[in-house]
Amino acid sequence: MATDWSVRAITRATLPVLVGLTLVELGSGLVLGSFERRLLASPSLLVLVPVTIGTAGNLGSILASRLSTAFHLGTLSFSPADDELAGNAVATVALAATLFPVVGLGAWTLASFVGTTTLAPTTVVVVASSAGVVLAVLAVAVTLAATYVAYRLSLDPDDVVIPVVTNVCDVLGVVVLFAAVLVFT
Repeated sequence: MATDWSVRAITRATLPVLVGLTLVELGSGLVLGSFERRLLASPSLLVLVPVTIGTAGNLGSILASRLSTAFHLGTLSFSPADDELAGNAVATVALAATLFPVVGLGAWTLASFVGTTTLAPTTVVVVASSAGVVLAVLAVAVTLAATYVAYRLSLDPDDVVIPVVTNVCDVLGVVVLFAAVLVFT
């Protein structure tokens, strides 16, 4: 268990992670740029981009915080039979399943208020909901993997897991959202 909480130790653990994640974020920007024309044609989808990315990162961060707390309490088990771990994962996906339809409806409503709606509200809700649930599952997987790697490398998960989860979810958010757009529109 990591017990060195000095600035030097935290910087040594996080700096390489943050440099690597900067490169990952560049990939997200490139993917987003490649869909610029499609976004401008459907402004309700444009509204979905930051909300979807942010919400996926937030869901992953909540799970990461819970796992980090369990790690520090010594109750974290990476066993598939661990009810607390499974419960947290299921709660994350269930939260996404209830939250993302509201996000989709909100995006469509906002776009309709400014008179730029080109898609039906059901289409935007389906895109947001499907992308949100897939992102939640991916966020759970990324969070579990990042926490496990931090544990195996004797790193404090508080220092590395949340930056990894939020940055990876940014990239996955863009990719998954646009995959849903291609499938449902």
